Amino acid sequence: MFSAETAWSISENPELVNGVYFFNIVQLPKPQSKSTAMSAGRNSDDGDRDDTPQLSAEALNALTEFYAGMNASDKVTIKEDWQLSQFWYSEETALKLAEECVRNTGDGGRIACISCPTLLDYLLNHDCVICERVTVTLFEYDRRFETKFAKEFVRYDYRKPLTIPQLYHNTFDLIVIDPPFLSDECLIKVAQTVRLLSRDSTTKLLICTGLVMAKLVERLFHARKCKFQPSHKHNLANEFACYTNYEAVVL
Repeated sequence: MFSAETAWSISENPELVNGVYFFNIVQLPKPQSKSTAMSAGRNSDDGDRDDTPQLSAEALNALTEFYAGMNASDKVTIKEDWQLSQFWYSEETALKLAEECVRNTGDGGRIACISCPTLLDYLLNHDCVICERVTVTLFEYDRRFETKFAKEFVRYDYRKPLTIPQLYHNTFDLIVIDPPFLSDECLIKVAQTVRLLSRDSTTKLLICTGLVMAKLVERLFHARKCKFQPSHKHNLANEFACYTNYEAVVL
């Protein structure tokens, strides 16, 4: 008898004998379950092997740490600390500033950001920075950003303007400056830092500060006000402006 649990095969070319067609019926081998097939494959001694490369435990851990580091900045959200005079840029402003920076920095160029940590998120997501054609360094007082931007962070206190590691002296092609306080004393000290960081007289400067500082900005940096007016996530009472010592491209 034919069993429903058994697989059968009927030949496609029957044999004709005395006017009667005869079909060859063959029982097929019982199919293996996935687990049986895998077990058979492991236990077979036909010499076949799985040549797929396997990562060692150490390599796997290193890869996990690498991807964790890549995603670290996306997981860290830092709120404004008004005691430190922190006011984050609006998205439109941050995008504009980042675009201005990269379009004015050639291959192998270096960008310094002084006291403007929120700009880092946008710069680090730019293609030329991702592929390391341009590098970015953040000079910032708030150590919370050391966690968020471990590779780019350099501790900076504007009250000690010349306390900068030697390796950063005279190395930057473009410097973005957002002095933490609207005071002559703060801006003058930041200007000392800028002179120390600038590669040479061709270094491009982009300054974001209040309109009340306009005259001093022009005197210290030989910079002119741009058409673009920066904005912040939380509206400020003081009007802000951007200044450059070169012909701006998108501002």
